[in-house]
Amino acid sequence: MFKIRLLISMLTLAGAVSTVSAAEALPTTAPAPADNPTTAEKVALGQMLYHDPRLSSTGTVSCASCHNTMLGGEDNRPNSVGVNGQTGGRSAPTVWNAAFNQVQFWDGRAASLEDQALGPVTNPIEMGMKSWDDVVARLETIAGYRAAFTKAFGKDSISKENTAKAIAAYERTLITPNSAYDRYVKGDESALNEQQVRGMTKAVELGCTGCHSGPAFNGPGVFQKFPVNSNGYFEAKYHFKKDKGLAEVTKKAEDENLWKVPTLRNVALTAPYFHNGSVKTLDEAVKLMGKLQLNQDLTDAEVADIVAFLNALTGEFPQQSMPTLPPTPGRTFN
Repeated sequence: MFKIRLLISMLTLAGAVSTVSAAEALPTTAPAPADNPTTAEKVALGQMLYHDPRLSSTGTVSCASCHNTMLGGEDNRPNSVGVNGQTGGRSAPTVWNAAFNQVQFWDGRAASLEDQALGPVTNPIEMGMKSWDDVVARLETIAGYRAAFTKAFGKDSISKENTAKAIAAYERTLITPNSAYDRYVKGDESALNEQQVRGMTKAVELGCTGCHSGPAFNGPGVFQKFPVNSNGYFEAKYHFKKDKGLAEVTKKAEDENLWKVPTLRNVALTAPYFHNGSVKTLDEAVKLMGKLQLNQDLTDAEVADIVAFLNALTGEFPQQSMPTLPPTPGRTFN
């Protein structure tokens, strides 16, 4: 414990008092809003809905198609594939620990998991349903869903709002605590090796935790300009500025290239990187962040140390049994 306290003291002296994540392990449960308390019945229903491709117009795409809970909570693709093989312009963010985000989507346009769950279902590129009225009508024809909604919300409760609440309740269970980092800050000095401790120290010295703060390393609710420093070579190679980020929503020039700060939890599992999925490796992503955000040319050794630390943020994934979806005997929607 002495070494840990000494490290935290050093980081505090380095001027990172309020942003150091070094003393904060990831909580094992996520807070739920007052109007959507988490219950076992909601979680069970939400898990079914999350994995059901019948919420898409073609019956081929579910939430899990792009945010795979058997992987790192996304799909390891630069751009996710929606209905009819369409692809969007952004890389799917991880669903793991998304409950600790104060805003959702890369551009932060959704204020909650409930709001976020509503968007993809009727997005013409993603799941492609024409309207939520069509979604509700489809769910009402499935006996198994009528029973599951009744258990979770009461009789005749199938609705747009309750569908979103159930999915959000399930997503709040997708927490990955007890990483090597978490064990270290709880007092197990053997949980991180020397290289990982060097990488953690270097990340704070550089100022990485100025944005990637808090126990989820996501600066909850924080938007950050990316890239901060212009670089013609990297822009030509990666096209980071082509997508205007928050300004695509607000239409304000001052919001151009502002992005929700993504979590660093499980980042070793979520390649490719950045909002457009243009960077294939974590090493390259760290180098680019050093140059474009901090104006630092990191050495190969420094990059290796930081990457080693980021690997220590991979947590334990909860054991899940995949749901049996309510059947529609003798018929199909497509």
